[in-house]
Amino acid sequence: MTTRAPLDLKQTINLPKKILPMKANLVDSEPARLRRWKEMRLYERILEARRDRPLFILHDGPPYANGHIHIGHALNKILKDLIVKTRTMMGYQCPFIPGWDCHGLPIEIQVDEKLGRRKAELSIVEIRREARRLAEYYMRAQSEEFQRLGVFGDFEHPYYTMDPRYQADIVRVLGKFLERGSVYKGLRAVHWCIHCQTALAEAEIEYEEHTSPSIYVKFPLDSDPAEIDPALAGQRVSIVIWTTTPWTLPANLGIAFNPGFDYSAVEVGDEVYIVATELLPRVAEKLGWRDPRPLAVVKGWKLDRLQARHPFLARRSLLMLGEHVTLEAGTGCVHTAPGHGYEDYVLGQRYGLPVYSPVDAQGRFTPDVEHFAGMQVFEANGPIIEHLREVGMLLAAEEIVHTYPHCWRCHNPVIFRATPQWFISMEKTGLRQRALEAIERVNWIPRWGLERMRNAIRTRPDWCISRQRAWGVPITVFYCQACEAILADPNLIEHVARIFEREGADVWYEREPEYFLPEGTRCPQCGGTAFRKETDILDVWLDSGTSHLAVLDRRGLPWPADIYLEGGDQFRGWFNSSLLVALEVKGAPPYRTVITSGWTVDAEGQKMSKSKGNVIEPQEVIARSGAEILRLWVASSDYHEDVRISEEILTRLIEAYRKIRNTACYLVNNLYDFDPTTDAVPYEEMEELDRWILAELNQLIRKVLAAYEAYEFHLAYHALYTFCASELSAIYFDILKDRLYTFAPKSRGRRSAQTALFRLLDALTRLIAPILVFTADEIWEVMPGSANRELPSVHMAEFPKVEERPGEAELLARWHRLLDVRDHVLKALEEKRAEKLIGASLEAKVTITADGDLYDFLASFGEQLRAIFIVSQVELRKGAGDGLAITVTRADGQKCERCWNYSPTVGMSARYPTVCARCVAVLEELEAEWSDVRTP
Repeated sequence: MTTRAPLDLKQTINLPKKILPMKANLVDSEPARLRRWKEMRLYERILEARRDRPLFILHDGPPYANGHIHIGHALNKILKDLIVKTRTMMGYQCPFIPGWDCHGLPIEIQVDEKLGRRKAELSIVEIRREARRLAEYYMRAQSEEFQRLGVFGDFEHPYYTMDPRYQADIVRVLGKFLERGSVYKGLRAVHWCIHCQTALAEAEIEYEEHTSPSIYVKFPLDSDPAEIDPALAGQRVSIVIWTTTPWTLPANLGIAFNPGFDYSAVEVGDEVYIVATELLPRVAEKLGWRDPRPLAVVKGWKLDRLQARHPFLARRSLLMLGEHVTLEAGTGCVHTAPGHGYEDYVLGQRYGLPVYSPVDAQGRFTPDVEHFAGMQVFEANGPIIEHLREVGMLLAAEEIVHTYPHCWRCHNPVIFRATPQWFISMEKTGLRQRALEAIERVNWIPRWGLERMRNAIRTRPDWCISRQRAWGVPITVFYCQACEAILADPNLIEHVARIFEREGADVWYEREPEYFLPEGTRCPQCGGTAFRKETDILDVWLDSGTSHLAVLDRRGLPWPADIYLEGGDQFRGWFNSSLLVALEVKGAPPYRTVITSGWTVDAEGQKMSKSKGNVIEPQEVIARSGAEILRLWVASSDYHEDVRISEEILTRLIEAYRKIRNTACYLVNNLYDFDPTTDAVPYEEMEELDRWILAELNQLIRKVLAAYEAYEFHLAYHALYTFCASELSAIYFDILKDRLYTFAPKSRGRRSAQTALFRLLDALTRLIAPILVFTADEIWEVMPGSANRELPSVHMAEFPKVEERPGEAELLARWHRLLDVRDHVLKALEEKRAEKLIGASLEAKVTITADGDLYDFLASFGEQLRAIFIVSQVELRKGAGDGLAITVTRADGQKCERCWNYSPTVGMSARYPTVCARCVAVLEELEAEWSDVRTP
C-alpha cells in the first residue's frame, strides 16, 4: 500500500492550454503580421519556392489613381487575391503585378478642382506635372490600402500607365493600328461632355434618370402628297415626329421611316398627318385627336427621298429609310440630325447629308443658328418649344423621366455632337468579325458573360480614340503646315515611342515637331517640311487595353493571361479594349478566362451613395474589426451577383469568424503535449470516432478544393463554416471532451483523438489560408510539428491532399446512420430536460429498444454509445417489432467528481472514494507514471 497522498483530481484533468487566444485582436495583430511578412519578404519567398512550377497569371485590371479605395475596390482586390492564393496553394507559381490607370478625366478633373482659376495661368506641361503628382500620391495610398487587406503582390514594382515605358508601348499599339489601316480621322457624332469638354467612349457613359421634354412636332410635306397616294392630292400633309431633345431640331436634316412598316395618313380637321399605323392609337390619344379619319395606308418605302419643310428654319428635311426605326415609342417617323446621333450619322452618310453640328465644345449654339445662337443646348429646350408653339408646329409637349446618358466623371448629362475625332474602324480590317469569333474561344464565368460580350462587340460603333484633354498619352501624328496632310507613318510612330521610352510623354509638349521628326522628313503629298503636332490625347481605354502587352510581354510572363476579373461594366470597357488591342497586335484574345463580379450594394440591394447614408468604407471596417472580416465578407458572397453589405451583415460575419477561430482554438489548445512525429497513432489503430471525422475531413477537402478550382469561393466558405459548426463543434468536439480531458495523457485513446485533432488543424489551416490570411498564419505559427518550422508561413504551404483509404464510404454511411439515431436520443433528452427530470445530459441513462438489424447495428458500437450520446449509461434492448424506442431515466449511481459521469462504481475505491472505477484506473496509471519519473 502506498503511503503517498492521493493525487489532486484537478491536476489530473487534461484541460486545454491557452496557446491560441480566443480573442483575435485583429486591429493590432494584422499590422504586426504585415510587418513580419514584409521583413521576411514573404511574397518573394513564395515565388522562389515555386520557381520550377507552372505559371498561372491573373492580370490585374488597373483602378484609377484618383482617390482612396472604396468597398468596390476591396471586393475586387480580395477576389483577385483569393484566386492568386488558391492557385498558389494548388502548386502554381502565381506572380501578381498590381497596376494603376493614371491618365484621363478622373485625375484631370481633380487637378482642375485643385488648381481652380490658376489652371489658366499654367502650361500644359505644368498641368501634366500636377496630374502626375496627384496620381503618384493616390498610387501610394491605394497600394498601402490594398496590402492592408492582406493582398499579396509585387507592390514594389507595380505597373502604371504613366510609366515612360508603358507610354511608349501605348504609342506602339497606336502604330500597329495605323499599320493595319484601321485608324482614320473623321467628322462624326460622338458622346460629348459639355462640362469636361471632351469626347467620351461608350464605356465612359453611365445611364441615370433624367427629366426631359417630350414633344410632338409637325414637319409640313414639301413634295407633292399625290406621290405618296392619290388620295392625298391637294391635301395639307405633315409628318409627325417625336423627340426628347428639342435642342437638336436646329440641326435636323431629315426624317427616317422603316421601309417595311405601314404608315397611315389620317385627316384631323383640315390637316393630314402621317404616323406609323401601329402607333396611331397611342399618338392620337397623346395629341387629343378625336376620330382621325384614315385617307391612305402605305409602306414606308413609298416615302423615300421625298421632302418636308423644317418647322422653323428655311430648310428642307429629306425623308429617308432606316432599319433602326422601331415601334417602341414615338410616331415611327424619326427626326434625324446627322451631327447629333450615331444612327443619324450612319443614315445621313448613306443619303449624302452633311454632318451638321452647330454646337460648340461648351454646348452652346454657334452664331449661324437662327433664333438661338449662343444658348446652352439644355437651356434652349424651353425657348425652342415656345418658338414651335408660336409658329404653329408644336402638336403636344410634356415632361418625362427616363434614363439618359451621363458623364461617368462629372455625372452631368451628355450630348451627341459631331466633331473631328480619331477612330479605329470596326469594319475596315474585319475587327468586329474577328472579335466575335475570338470571344467564342474564351471561357466566360458566369456563362452569360459570352452573350454580354457578343452584344458589346456587335453594337459598338467605331472606337473613338481621341480626347480633347491635357493629361494622357498624345496621339503622335503630325500635320503638314502647307496642305494639312496627316503624317502618321508606323516607322515614325516607333521613332517617337523610343523617345517617350527615354523621356516620357511630357516631351511631346516640351519640344517642337522637329525634335521628333527624322532629318529630311517631307510631306508625302506636297513635299512640305513644316509640321505641327496633334494636340488630342488617346482614350484611356487604349491605355489600359495595352496593359497585357506592357506587363506580360515586358516582364517575360506567359501571354495570354489565364484570368481577367472585373465588374460587369467592363464588357464595354477593359475586357473590350484589351480584346481589340490584342487582336490587332497578337491576333488572339489576351485572356483565357474572363470572370465577372457584381456591384456592391446595401442590404436592400440599393446602390451606395453618401446622400442615402448607406456607404460603408473599408477603412472604417478595418479600424473597427480587422481586414479578416472584409475578406470573410467577400469569400462568403456569391460575387457573380450584386454583393450586399451592411452593418448587420458584418455583425453576422464577425460571429462566423468567432466560430471558425474558436474551432481553431479548440484544436490548437488541446495539442499542447502532442508531437505528431512521436505521438501520432496509425490510422488503423485509431478510435472509430476519430477515423470517422477524418473521413468527413476528406469529404470537406474534396468539396473545398473543387470550389476553389471553380472560383466559387462562397461554396468553399460555407463548406468550411458548416464543418466547423456542425461536424466539429456540434458533434465531434462534444463527444470527444470526455476522452480528451479524462483519459491518461499518453493513453492510446487520447493520442488517437490528438492525432485526429492535428490532422484536422493542419488541413483546416491550409484550407482557410486564402480567405483568413492573417488568422491562418497565426495558427500555423503555434501548430505542433515540423511543417511550420520548415515553412515559416502557411502561405508557402500547399493545400492538403485527400488521403484515400479503403472502406471510407462504408464508414461514413455507418456513422451517418448512427448520428441519425443520436438525433433522436438528443431530442428525447431535451424533452426530459424540459420536464426537469435531468439537467445535464450526463445525469441521464438512455434505454434504447431496437429490433433486428438496427439492434445489431447499435450493439456493434458497444461502450462507444455512452460517449456518443454524452450520457452516463446506455442500455440496449432487443425489440419485437420494426422501430426505435428511446426511454430516458435518471442515471444509476453517484456523480464522479473527476469525469462528472454517474456510475455505481463511485465510492468503491478507498483511496479515491469520490471517483468512478474508470477514473480510478486512470489515476493509478498516473501515479505509476509519476512515480517512475521521480525514481532516480
